[in-house]
Amino acid sequence: MFSYYGALSTEVYDFTKPVGYSIDGDIEYYLERLKGTKGKILEAAVGSGRFLIPLLENGFIVDGIDYSTEMLDSCRKRCKERGLNPKLYEGNLRSFSLESKYEAVVIPTGSFCLIENLMDAKDALRCFYNHLMPGGRVIVDLELPSNWRTGEITTAAFPLSNEEGISLESKSIEINWVDQYTLSYLKYEKWRKGKLVGTELQKFAMRWYGIEEFKLILETIGFSNITCSADYTYKKEPSKDSLLITFEAVRK
Repeated sequence: MFSYYGALSTEVYDFTKPVGYSIDGDIEYYLERLKGTKGKILEAAVGSGRFLIPLLENGFIVDGIDYSTEMLDSCRKRCKERGLNPKLYEGNLRSFSLESKYEAVVIPTGSFCLIENLMDAKDALRCFYNHLMPGGRVIVDLELPSNWRTGEITTAAFPLSNEEGISLESKSIEINWVDQYTLSYLKYEKWRKGKLVGTELQKFAMRWYGIEEFKLILETIGFSNITCSADYTYKKEPSKDSLLITFEAVRK
């Protein structure tokens, strides 16, 4: 019934988040935190290259992995346009196996929260751990469910050309306080000269974590030297007003 980051979703993502588009300063923050990294970096949930390509253009060696074929196709196209040829893998974050070991694994801007199931999230962190060299770091952003309103419906339109555009309707379905996730339905409709030519329905679930909860998960997997930073300010203590928290942890 539902698509997962299909063709229309990818078109909207590329339109609204072009290469180098920094979301609340995430690119600048990660470039600073990754200074001195000489080994390979893996971006998990790489998408269509918004974040990956600036890292490559700043001299880092970066691979990417994503579950969406459409997103990876867009990423390859964008990289080719810039003369870049990174290794890009299609795979599930909870069960991938790559040939390389990495000095850092990064997953910015809340993408980790898209792993709805807690056991799958733990499996993904184990995969990250297993793909890090000793002393390697994982850097992961977690978003918090701010300004949620169950039943709220928003619409937006994105003109792709004089003849084509995509409309997006987002409906907030529920917030589950026990299992700690929000659920929305996203309906994409592509229009050409006023006629509907394509549709996609996406289930969009976002899981959140308590700070101590996530620290404990990281420790259980084997990570050490865990820090958390609020709103892309390194080691800034999170507060009740924080919207995003970045965790760093080291493989022993």
